[in-house]
Amino acid sequence: MASHISTDLIRGHTSTIILNILRQGDSYGYDIYKQIIALSDNQYELKEATLYTAFRRLQKDGLIESYWGDETQGGRRKYYRITQSGLDAYEQHRNDWIFAKGVLDQLIMGGDDNES
Repeated sequence: MASHISTDLIRGHTSTIILNILRQGDSYGYDIYKQIIALSDNQYELKEATLYTAFRRLQKDGLIESYWGDETQGGRRKYYRITQSGLDAYEQHRNDWIFAKGVLDQLIMGGDDNES
């Protein structure tokens, strides 16, 4: 049976994933959507509705800002940029994740005295 990642497992980390992408440079919704698929090696696809809900929440919390691009071809795109508060939040979430991952590794795989 092929493995797949549970949406529930990722749901609480959507904001951190978006902040991680934006700390590498400003971007727009569809490009962020594609970057998430690429970063997961095509193993995870975030629903666009979930993405735009997260954008609104992050903006309301002051972690990202948006602005309109000046595309000469096609429709104008709304771009998102991470704020200093967003960078600080990303670092905190990243540290929390590293800590939680270590604890989960111990809880799920620990206790076996035969481990090498």
